[in-house]
Amino acid sequence: MWEYTDKVMEFFYNPRNQGKITEQEQSSGEKVVTGEVGSIACGDALSLHLKVEEATNKILDARFQTFGCASAIASSSILTELIKGKTIEEALKITNKEIAESLGGLPKEKMHCSVMGQEALEAAVSNYRGIPVISHEDDEGSIVCTCFATSEAKIKRVIRENNLKTTEEVTNYIKAGGGCGSCLADIDELVAEANSMPIEAVQKKSLPATAAPKNLTNLQKISLIQQILHDEVRPVVAEDGGDVELYDVEGDIVKVQLKGACTSCANSSATLKLAIEATLRDRVLPSLIVEAV
Repeated sequence: MWEYTDKVMEFFYNPRNQGKITEQEQSSGEKVVTGEVGSIACGDALSLHLKVEEATNKILDARFQTFGCASAIASSSILTELIKGKTIEEALKITNKEIAESLGGLPKEKMHCSVMGQEALEAAVSNYRGIPVISHEDDEGSIVCTCFATSEAKIKRVIRENNLKTTEEVTNYIKAGGGCGSCLADIDELVAEANSMPIEAVQKKSLPATAAPKNLTNLQKISLIQQILHDEVRPVVAEDGGDVELYDVEGDIVKVQLKGACTSCANSSATLKLAIEATLRDRVLPSLIVEAV
């Protein structure tokens, strides 16, 4: 079970600067740009919108649109608060660690939400400057994690910058290894190399305390739940004017938000058990229990 700080919950329940900045809102000498990262199919997606004063490179306004969990929404919201009023150059100095620290910390499984915010900012700045999306020079190279298109060089950089010691930590920060799992052995080797430690030591540290059914890691389970909800459940409930979004996952308890026609439907309990819980039990884990929040 994840423990969120009061500030994470504050920015989740009452997000600041949520929405989009339209071109109609820009005046002469201002430029509106957007940076997009992530994928709904992979779990989280963020669109960061900036309005910048071109003469000074000052960020006059920042808003966000996020598909994701409480940590993703809170991280996006606090980021907009951190960068408003700063110049582009000042904003780019904000790290994912600062985003997490501004929220009083994030669960280790959710650190990738702060990384997503940093990457969305870099993408928006690249679009503002009219250049290819900012990339770290050492992030090019062979792909290790095909599910999340993560290169060997990027994994090494993230290990080094965040002093990561296990493969699970790598997955928590950038999701690499959180999909099919075929790259986990390769990531073990990269962690061992970066920390100058035997591969056996990394593998021992990376072993989960208890083996989950189907050998899914926590992040793999969440990603799969999100994918099934998006690809298989939402189209079904949408036929009756409803919608459903993942709110949180605590162990085997899947918390969802029913929206649209589902909120007032007399059969909402049946929707939870038949359309959602039964599907997730069949496609993810038989022990899952779905609750509405």
